[in-house]
Amino acid sequence: MNFPSIHRVVTGHDAQGNAVITSNGPLPVVAELKAIPGTVFHEVWATTGAPVRVDNGPDPTTGPLTLPPPSHGTRFRFVDIPPDSDELFSRSAEQLRAGFSEIGDMAASTADRGAPHPLMHRTESVDYGVVMEGEITLVLDQGEVPLRAGSVVVQRGTNHAWANRSGAPCRMLFVLIDGSYNPAIGQALAARG
Repeated sequence: MNFPSIHRVVTGHDAQGNAVITSNGPLPVVAELKAIPGTVFHEVWATTGAPVRVDNGPDPTTGPLTLPPPSHGTRFRFVDIPPDSDELFSRSAEQLRAGFSEIGDMAASTADRGAPHPLMHRTESVDYGVVMEGEITLVLDQGEVPLRAGSVVVQRGTNHAWANRSGAPCRMLFVLIDGSYNPAIGQALAARG
């Protein structure tokens, strides 16, 4: 299944304070991961700091591809997730962690032989994930939930993976918000290693 390309409109202000269109067209960064063929990141926007600086600054998506949001910021993206494959499940934890280096966060990978899915990972963020097309299963350390178009996940810094057992690609929309763990949760995670 080929999903339609994403059309992005970005607004701004002219020197007189009038609202204007500053960008209108395809996303400047659409990147397929070499380590996980069929997984495509469509970078829409990112912010740094809070409150967000409202300005006419440069496009924040054109830098290196990174999984987590910027410090004190947000990241907005679509991700196309291919069906799980036997090849994916045959990879070593080291190979899977290397795949996360393509998205700038090898440390996010929590893959090991006992993991419920080879793409288990965790970021210190609150992520809103919306299934736009297709089906996917949210996999956690304990438990999983099947999701379909219209399902929404509020993922609060948990160890998780997206398992596509449907046989067809799935497109999800994500908004990632930088966070910091409650001290008790942070201590529990540190104790797990």
